[in-house]
Amino acid sequence: MGAEAEAYELYSSENGALNADAELALGIFHSRKSYGQSSTTKAGDKDWQESYAKYGVSGWVESGEGSQRTYGALNWLSSATFGQGDAAGWTAGTERTTKIEDAYLGWKSGTSISALGKDGLDVSFGRQNIIVGDGFLLAGDALNIGKSFLDGSVNRGGAYYLTGRKAFDETAVIKVGGAEGLRSDLMWLKSDNPAQGKAEIVAGTLEHVNALGTVGLTYLKVVDTDPVYDLIDRDGSRTVSIRGQGNLGHPNLLLSGEYAKQHRNAGDENAWYLESGWTFSDTLWRPALSYRFSRFSEGYDPLFYGNVRAIGTWFQGEVASNYSGPFSTNTRIHQLGLTLTPSNSVSLGILAYRFETLSKTANAFANLDGKEFDLYAMWQLNEHLSTIPLVGIYKPEKDINNGGSQLNDSHTNIYAQILLQAKF
Repeated sequence: MGAEAEAYELYSSENGALNADAELALGIFHSRKSYGQSSTTKAGDKDWQESYAKYGVSGWVESGEGSQRTYGALNWLSSATFGQGDAAGWTAGTERTTKIEDAYLGWKSGTSISALGKDGLDVSFGRQNIIVGDGFLLAGDALNIGKSFLDGSVNRGGAYYLTGRKAFDETAVIKVGGAEGLRSDLMWLKSDNPAQGKAEIVAGTLEHVNALGTVGLTYLKVVDTDPVYDLIDRDGSRTVSIRGQGNLGHPNLLLSGEYAKQHRNAGDENAWYLESGWTFSDTLWRPALSYRFSRFSEGYDPLFYGNVRAIGTWFQGEVASNYSGPFSTNTRIHQLGLTLTPSNSVSLGILAYRFETLSKTANAFANLDGKEFDLYAMWQLNEHLSTIPLVGIYKPEKDINNGGSQLNDSHTNIYAQILLQAKF
């Protein structure tokens, strides 16, 4: 979710600007069923609330000839979970934390290096959010587990679903190439997130961007972890992916796909998806229909995946991807989507899923087969405020006593949430 709004301008001139940043989010959630991800989770319905507030300053200043620019930001983030904690027990409902979220500096070359185009060299370092492609491998350090695991040592302060806390703790990033043509990113990223094993990563991308779309290669290696928290043996793993996304010159068409080959200590894994969509732009409410097939092998590590494009990007199924599983491993997923746009400020969406477990012996939860149907709306109330109400209907094949994760029984779960976000 996200309201597109300009930051509040404290100072502005031709040579620089200083902005006050403020972002607020609130989520209210209800789930008729619970899921046994934590040993402390009890069966039955759950009601909980999440919130975060991000606040600070950002700005830029001209730093040389040719529109060279130095930029940066310093933001704090306060997050919390209230009530009973979420439906899977990732949070207990008592999490409260305030920490620095963004603290980075960068420099853009402007037109000073003509061979690379405008801003053809962009160097930054510090604590910042990093995304590659549409988030299949990297979409920030956004896993926000609470107090229910490892005696609270992985607690990141709540707001598990809202994931306001996304920044990698330490980064150094070099971007070469402009907005079009051949370009590349070189990255060193260090996570301070225990739930991600405090992984340290080196990564590189090579992309070609034109009017037809983007084709890219990504290489990512986990060079170090904290052995206390590396519970999935992530240290030393290497992942290579090839991806493409575009419309081939047809504005109503969407084509997207990625294939990732992963070498882990226990053996080789892979994941891939293909997606196609079409927008009927001359039809009332501009309906857009899409289908995606994705497959993640038995021991695949989804790394730092997440939602980038929209709801359902890589958290597929509001119940399945957040609470019950599968969590983009040992599964194949069919996703069918329909969006309607009755006005510039309102869009309506339907997402239907079928989840099929690949191996019934690979993981602790042996059978996470199921179906889900999500109905949502995205409403931009004004320049600063947006809301997303959503209802999910989730039906697992098995309960926790028969290889699934849903507590008590395998009956249909009715899940509801409403999100509010303000940006200034």
